[in-house]
Amino acid sequence: MTQPPPGNYPPPQAQGAAPSSHLVLGILTTLFCCLPFGIVSIVKASQVNGLWAQGQYAEAQASSAAAKKWAIWSIVATVLVYIVIGILIAVGAISTDFSTTTTTY
Repeated sequence: MTQPPPGNYPPPQAQGAAPSSHLVLGILTTLFCCLPFGIVSIVKASQVNGLWAQGQYAEAQASSAAAKKWAIWSIVATVLVYIVIGILIAVGAISTDFSTTTTTY
């Protein structure tokens, strides 16, 4: 019967560097794309380094992947919205008037 070594030892370190948090991508998609999806991306990205430091390597990699996934969904949602708006303008459902002149009667 073997016993664990005495003392409080830190968890073993994983080989390699921590996964990318994709925080910059999350911030950019929050500012320029779909706000709700971007916020989820930022939350997931902020968990990566803490999980990695705690030795929860699988969870850190899962949070990294989730942050990237939500940022990509934010970009896709924004592109789809612009496509739908373009189609509605093309078929005349949305009228755009960019004239700056005013008429007086």
